[in-house]
Amino acid sequence: MRRILINFILQFLFWILFFAFARVIFLVYHARLLAEEHTGFLHTLASFWYALKLDAATTCYILVFPFLLLVVQSLYSPPWLNVINKIYTAVVLFVYSLITTAELGIYFEWKTKLHYKALMYLMHPKEIYDSAETSTFIILLAILIIQFLGGLLFYLNFFYKPVIHFKRKIGFSVLFFIVTSAVLFVGGRGGLQPIPINQSESYYSRFNILNLASTNSAFNLYISFYENHKYLGKNPFNFYDLNDAKKEVSAIYSVPTDTTIQILKTNRPNIVILILESWAGDLIGTLGGEPGIAPEFHELEKSGLLFTNIYVSGTRSEQGMGCIFSGFPSHPISSIAVQPDKYTKLPSIIPILKNQGYATSFYFGGQLIYGNIKSYIIWNDFDRIKEVYDFDDSLPRGKLGIHDQYTLNEQLNDLMAEKQPFFSALFTVSTHSPFDMPIAEKIDWGYNANINDYLNSAHYTDHCLGDYFRKAAKETWFDNTLFILVADHSHYSQKNWNYYSPQYHKIPLLFYGNVIKDEFKGKTCARIGSQTDIAATLFGQMGLSAAAFHWSKNLLNPYCPQFAYVAFEEGIGWIRPEGSFFFDNRINHYYYDDLPSASKDQIIREGKSFLEVLFQEYLDY
Repeated sequence: MRRILINFILQFLFWILFFAFARVIFLVYHARLLAEEHTGFLHTLASFWYALKLDAATTCYILVFPFLLLVVQSLYSPPWLNVINKIYTAVVLFVYSLITTAELGIYFEWKTKLHYKALMYLMHPKEIYDSAETSTFIILLAILIIQFLGGLLFYLNFFYKPVIHFKRKIGFSVLFFIVTSAVLFVGGRGGLQPIPINQSESYYSRFNILNLASTNSAFNLYISFYENHKYLGKNPFNFYDLNDAKKEVSAIYSVPTDTTIQILKTNRPNIVILILESWAGDLIGTLGGEPGIAPEFHELEKSGLLFTNIYVSGTRSEQGMGCIFSGFPSHPISSIAVQPDKYTKLPSIIPILKNQGYATSFYFGGQLIYGNIKSYIIWNDFDRIKEVYDFDDSLPRGKLGIHDQYTLNEQLNDLMAEKQPFFSALFTVSTHSPFDMPIAEKIDWGYNANINDYLNSAHYTDHCLGDYFRKAAKETWFDNTLFILVADHSHYSQKNWNYYSPQYHKIPLLFYGNVIKDEFKGKTCARIGSQTDIAATLFGQMGLSAAAFHWSKNLLNPYCPQFAYVAFEEGIGWIRPEGSFFFDNRINHYYYDDLPSASKDQIIREGKSFLEVLFQEYLDY
């Protein structure tokens, strides 16, 4: 029985060490790049520490089959079962060695790890050989052989312990099965926390090469394949000829005059974006909600410009981040923000602002691992990033993290000493289920428990915003700061809108601050748009080019086209001044359609063309 346990533990330890060995090869192979980027020895060495959790999770997946073999061998142990263990280990070793060796070859060109699209290239080894220098090909082939054979010999000589005949104990076999199953399950998901582990767990550096080094290659490839396997290279939204669809989208974005209404007193304000978790438009009285839910927000409207026809592009937080920072619309099926091989192709407002001399920071009271947001945020290259682990342990917190009032205070305290101009983003958490905000007495809003909890959480966050702005107004930098308040996505509300309706997906967007000219304070802008339009609208005020954000439009350009696009599961919502439709491509069904007959066909063609071109661009990244 003892041999069974030792066998399992040694196999686990072997894979952890082998992953580290492959990481050493990656770092040595790219030593020149590391030196050029001045990553530093200790900072580079930290990649092994940050890799441990994902390596351990991957090991748990790999050991499922050997574990089942051991269960059988604890009751019945013929020699051929040991042979199966060796063959399985050799196959996995070879596959992993092939993956990591391929990554050595593609990094110089793609600056990414192996992903699902690259698998299609590996299916044509002759093309790979023809496109690579002979010396490079030979070196990589040698690395593959050394890594595979070295790993296999290391396993067989130091970690492999054959299971031989011994006295059977049914009780041990049952206990081993139950306990080890639980260990593999918990280890595979990275622990007992609500959010299963993902690549974000390994991201720690502003040098992306080190983040890639610390990310387990097999785990990363699995996620990439999982997110894209249904449509490998094939656009499921192929409604029209692609060139015709592109012409349609180009016509949609056509602007006869490139101009903007200048609402700011300066073109280089400090910028603070407050991303409000799950804030539906129905929380805001001006947008049709009940006045008492967010009274502090209503007060802010009096000194700001409220956009009254803004709709979410997607339905998840990681999608909202991609919309806000990269101006890239959400899309059905998956999210680009969870795929490092794709989001690194996107533009970002952060490096552009840093080139303009802005200090940058990002705050979140929860775990950024949620939705793989952490890796995307780190890639955006904020100067300072704070999540739940970076706050004082004494701060009160709920199930999902630090309550909003303390996160807001943390940002405010840091901004008091921040170099100007600065750009700071903060993502709230208290309006996310389970809504465990620290309020003594909840208000009965007259709805069911879920709605009441949601409205109370919004009321709490609104109260926190009021305190935040009263404190901020005392700071010297306040008069030169533009605050942008926007939701990451919408939420069910007291209005009980149908999910497939424009009203469900409406959210608040407010530009606020003394930096706004007096004649625009307390005003509204009714142009239809979404979070993706923040980039072009902001850069229009700053006199910066927004050409890289070709999906974003300037809402303060009077000639700007009016439309909003909403992505859901396998369909699209398309909102125009004339009307809207929500279409599910999977079942070829229109959930919602209030389009006038005269323009119905054309508006449907617009929306479907938009989705087709957008998803094709996503696939091409």
